Amino acid sequence: MDRAGYQIDSAAVRRFGFLLLRDFTMMAFSAAVEPLRTANRAAETELYQFPLFTLDGQPARASNGLTVNPVRQLTAKEPLDALFVCAGTDLHSVSPESLSEKLKPYIKRGVAIGGICTASYQLARAGILDGYRCTLHWENIPDMHNEFPHLVVSSGLFELDRDRYTCSGGTAPMDMMLTLIARERGRALSDRISEGMLCERIRDGADRQRMPLRMRLGSSQPKLVEAVELMESNIEEPMTLDELATHVGISRRQLERLFQKHLQCVPTRYYLELRLRRARSLLLRSSRSIVDIAFACGFVSAPHFSKCYRDFFGIPPREERLPRVNSATLSAVELVQDATGPTAVSTLEEVGQEPTELAS
Repeated sequence: MDRAGYQIDSAAVRRFGFLLLRDFTMMAFSAAVEPLRTANRAAETELYQFPLFTLDGQPARASNGLTVNPVRQLTAKEPLDALFVCAGTDLHSVSPESLSEKLKPYIKRGVAIGGICTASYQLARAGILDGYRCTLHWENIPDMHNEFPHLVVSSGLFELDRDRYTCSGGTAPMDMMLTLIARERGRALSDRISEGMLCERIRDGADRQRMPLRMRLGSSQPKLVEAVELMESNIEEPMTLDELATHVGISRRQLERLFQKHLQCVPTRYYLELRLRRARSLLLRSSRSIVDIAFACGFVSAPHFSKCYRDFFGIPPREERLPRVNSATLSAVELVQDATGPTAVSTLEEVGQEPTELAS
């Protein structure tokens, strides 16, 4: 029993270290640390310590431009129970060899290794996730599957597999930490922390990262949901509009009306945008050539891909990998996913020349 009156399963201090890589995501990092701080506050005793580290001991710069200090240089001598690597959009912020060398001493001592947001990608490249279930942010899951086909990569919020703890970004680290706190200190304390952080419930690791279109639109439009799911599953070899309509079991005209009424755009534009968004993800998060990416996203030629890409994003694919400061163009897909309003998509202009068939 702690001083606040909660039944604590263990009063031993646990030390969870955080290794902050360049351009780490501040939101995911905060969502991981705050439950630990709040656990100490709720219990009115020190249950967790959470020292911060960088590879060189210099202040850590997050992707939003803010810096975190004080931090220490990781020396492999720290007495830790777990070490969480925090990363962000830069998947090459540290070499696999360097990360592997830094983490080996901890692994030998039985320290649990964690990956927050895209850090799972870094850990996979360093060979630290071999033989473990893992997850990471949904945007990077397709690339993870392609680059590491031997890994079991789930789409859940987090994975706690023996001494490997991985989670997606956003607020998912909070759910992972609350689950760990419940395991170590009891559910009562974890629930109290959740209430204090205005968290409606502690999500399970198996909960989905993304809200499916089926949930956003409800159960009243199963044909539309099925059509979009077919599009998302056929990026490399796009289906024609007639093929989509046939598989869904309605006419082409009916399918067009469904897209116009509920998504405020024509099916061809929605499909093209899905492919362009996938291409942009590959450009930013992989080293594949532009030609390979064009074919992987269903374009019959690199010049046609470049034209569509430039028309939509306002920049050629070859320049996309250079640092950019301007915001990305809002998309029909993103606006539908964010559900900001029924007419949000209608303000978008057509993306290049709309192909007669979707496989162009």
